[in-house]
Amino acid sequence: MRKLGLIILLTFMSIPAMAMDKNEDNDESKIRAVESKYVCMVNNSVFNQEQIAVEVEGKTYYGCCPMCKARLEKDVSIRNAVDPVSGNSVDKATAIIGVDSSNKVYYFESKENMQNYASNSSAEEGEEMNDMHSMNNNM
Repeated sequence: MRKLGLIILLTFMSIPAMAMDKNEDNDESKIRAVESKYVCMVNNSVFNQEQIAVEVEGKTYYGCCPMCKARLEKDVSIRNAVDPVSGNSVDKATAIIGVDSSNKVYYFESKENMQNYASNSSAEEGEEMNDMHSMNNNM
């Protein structure tokens, strides 16, 4: 019974160390810029290959299939997104596009907003790790 208790204790003590190593060695929490031609702007998904270019009112949008192409041509609202930093509406054709480690797509008004978002996301994740670490230390 003592061995089981010791194993459980050691397991809980190693979790924060493993999580901290992941954050320090890997920049997965960062947002990386991606060219718009690799993003389906209907599904807000990033791909390894160029998507279908859709010209609308002198601007180029991208869709992954004929159905997305048709939606981009007809639906004005699908061509816009909200910048998560400023809260302003941005045109997807002119936005700075960022993708996180889980391939979630974000549209920004500027590179500065994308960098601020990435910095704040990393800081929030770091705070969560510190909270987890102190919780484990109090056990």
